[in-house]
Amino acid sequence: MKILCFAILFSCIPYVHIYSQNTENITTPAFTDKYSSYVRQLESGKTDIDYQDFRFSLLESEQFKIIGLKSSYIDSLINEMYDNMSKSQYDNIISITKKILSVDYTRMLAHKILRQTYKVLGDTVNANKYKSIQFGLLHSIVDNGDGKTCATGWPVIQISEEYFILSMMGAKLISQSLARKDQVVCDAMEVSIEGETKEYYFDIRRIFNEYDKMLKK
Repeated sequence: MKILCFAILFSCIPYVHIYSQNTENITTPAFTDKYSSYVRQLESGKTDIDYQDFRFSLLESEQFKIIGLKSSYIDSLINEMYDNMSKSQYDNIISITKKILSVDYTRMLAHKILRQTYKVLGDTVNANKYKSIQFGLLHSIVDNGDGKTCATGWPVIQISEEYFILSMMGAKLISQSLARKDQVVCDAMEVSIEGETKEYYFDIRRIFNEYDKMLKK
């Protein structure tokens, strides 16, 4: 997958022990809700938080509505990010990933590429910061289920989380369908990993519940 190819590319580049000259900051939400408070805390470097609560708080935040309106913008930034990665344009990569995180701070892909870029540039402080956030977000999903059944599916709040986790596993998507187990609604993902077909489940009931609330307003 594209993300894995670029991960390999980054790992093969010798470290450059200079710090990026990019001083652009991530824009934190101006709202007073829990999600916005978490973002400000994380961006200040305080990464020891409850990441599952952080992710779930996004669903009830004002920022969640903005993310929905800016989905095409985020997609265009991701394409631009990959293009700059292929050219080793590190300052541009930092700028683009920060623009993504200014809209959606839970986006694990952006945290991953940002921390890899800082690592290449020798900025260990920022590399460690965004590594902590990336893996905090990841573990808040994969440590709360095994993904083997709908009843034990990994709890996600956005489809992008599903694709990020599958890409980290080196999985190639074959098909996607909805599954239900009692009150749990899941995305059932049939994938191929090293030629072996497997199925993984993502608990998407929180997504359904939130959109149901929005429709009733």
